[in-house]
Amino acid sequence: MITTRRQFLGTAASVGAVLASFRYIPAWAKTAAEGNLGLPTLTGTNFDLTVGHFPVTLNGRSGHAVGVNGSMPAPLLRFKEGEEITLNVTNNLKEDTSIHWHGLLVPFQMDGVPGVTFPGIKPGETFSYKFAVPQNGTYWYHSHSGLQEQQGHYGPLIIEPKGADPVAYDREYVLVLSDWTYMHPHLVFKKLKTMGHTLNYQQRTLPDFLEDAKKNGLGAVLNDRLMWGNMRMSPRDIADVTGETYTYLINGRGTRDNWNGVFKPGERVRLRIINASAMTIFNVRMPGLPMTIVQADGLHVRPLEVDEFQMGVAETYDVIIEPKEERAYAFVAESIDRSGQVVASFGHRPGMRAPEPELRAVPLLTMKDMGMDHGGMDHGAMNHGGMDHAAMGHETMNGNSGSHGAMDMGGSGHGGMDHSMHGAAQPEKKVIKKGPGVANVAMMPMSRLDEPGIGLEDVPHRTLTYSQLRSLERNPDPRPPERELEIHLTGNMERYMWSFDGVKFSEVTEPIIFHEGERLRMTLINNTMMPHPIHLHGMFFELVNGGGDHSPRKHTVIVKPGEKLSVDITAEHVGDWAFHCHLLYHMHAGMMQVVSVLPDKNRRHERHTDHGSMDHDMPQDHDAHQHMNHDMSGHSMMDHGSMNHGEGHQ
Repeated sequence: MITTRRQFLGTAASVGAVLASFRYIPAWAKTAAEGNLGLPTLTGTNFDLTVGHFPVTLNGRSGHAVGVNGSMPAPLLRFKEGEEITLNVTNNLKEDTSIHWHGLLVPFQMDGVPGVTFPGIKPGETFSYKFAVPQNGTYWYHSHSGLQEQQGHYGPLIIEPKGADPVAYDREYVLVLSDWTYMHPHLVFKKLKTMGHTLNYQQRTLPDFLEDAKKNGLGAVLNDRLMWGNMRMSPRDIADVTGETYTYLINGRGTRDNWNGVFKPGERVRLRIINASAMTIFNVRMPGLPMTIVQADGLHVRPLEVDEFQMGVAETYDVIIEPKEERAYAFVAESIDRSGQVVASFGHRPGMRAPEPELRAVPLLTMKDMGMDHGGMDHGAMNHGGMDHAAMGHETMNGNSGSHGAMDMGGSGHGGMDHSMHGAAQPEKKVIKKGPGVANVAMMPMSRLDEPGIGLEDVPHRTLTYSQLRSLERNPDPRPPERELEIHLTGNMERYMWSFDGVKFSEVTEPIIFHEGERLRMTLINNTMMPHPIHLHGMFFELVNGGGDHSPRKHTVIVKPGEKLSVDITAEHVGDWAFHCHLLYHMHAGMMQVVSVLPDKNRRHERHTDHGSMDHDMPQDHDAHQHMNHDMSGHSMMDHGSMNHGEGHQ
């Protein structure tokens, strides 16, 4: 058969197109055999990002996503500390969108919260974010519009240090944890509002009752069931949305897809782990392989070796692993209620698959989670004379914690005892009463910093507790707090109402006021039965855990049920900043407020000496800043009337 030149060129073009299609498959979409080892990566100082719709295939099932540049997670952005960055974000959706740079200290106009810091990005428009970043570390970015986060609008962000990195490693991997639902997120929210327990498939059953009665006696079990029934609560109300609804992902891949990383035995491998979930708190472990935590929320901490840690939504942890054997290790992210998990594999050859461990027993809430545990009552948490005995730094170990070297008993100069509020004005105690939006008031909230988190209390290996974390560098502001604010976390699971101080966001009329340059303490009291990862935009806070001037600095902190914990804040950056629970549907239901840092010209020259790496003189127009009109009811993220329920419907 004779082949003409036209036929040859046509065939060559077809083959070329096929080869090109294989060559340009993004890393996140490849199978393990094709080298699925990373994420699409953008570097430099100028970035073009487009928000739009695209199809995805997860665990062999097709779905529909909303995200950035056609990938889920969105592309990994890498740039260097101190560089002037421009990010041009184009909106190809039929609804408004936005990007928030989670944990980055940027001018408030660049923070990306519609209705608080800017109007949002309209359909067909491009908005340019411009800022110089005064920090380095592991962070992430995501939409702050509607429920787009749940649909795939999130991605990792790594800032390289301008100087030497204190963490030595041979190779690194970025691991983005997330939860995915094939149900439209607005339908998920509607179900939570109208039938609050229908998405929790972990409730106790008749076989559970019979087993408990056999173990503890019929009378005791009946009394227990009646108590929970009278309170209209369940000891298994740990997660609102469970593994029956969610598919859990690592870098956009399910367990069946087998995302895998490669190592050489003896290497130091850095894992940058980001919890970009909408609603899932994960317990993270690598069976048979210890993890050394070296960074929390983007900032360096003293190395701490653990076997497992609980990771709130929006938290990041960098860990070092040193695999010695030529075998496959499982990286396991198990949901806090143990209704599901996602497993990745690390081995000495590409494509290896580690065995998937079985899900562990479902944990149960206790009276302590209601703030009613008399026996475990922490009298120090009641702030007698401002002395925080709850944060004394006496790690209880409990056979569970990590390095004794992290205890730092003298971290604050008095055996770890926190006298920093001594003599300062005490907060006006808020009276929180039960009502339609407040189902429970913790009678005896206590410090739980020594606890690893729900379900990890009795595991037979070392687990992370917040009390163990110590900042590697000295805290930049050594001043004691001048005043204290008390914020209550409130809610009603049955009605699916969530709020601060019993007031949901749409009903708030005034922001929380900070003053530029002031040092203050915020005490969070969780009156609900659920853990809440609380995030404050625009600033880091020091967790009051007995670490003195090496207390860990974080942007997000899990507040356990019935817990009372404190964070110290330096109000450096003038502007309006979102303050909210990072469980997406909790924020959407109203667990959010705005913190306004007002300029104070008299205090501007009294700033402390900065002992850290942060450039606190980042460019902001302090004099031009005007307090925004906080008509919260019109906030675009909460405006249910403006939701386009067909947008991105799967």
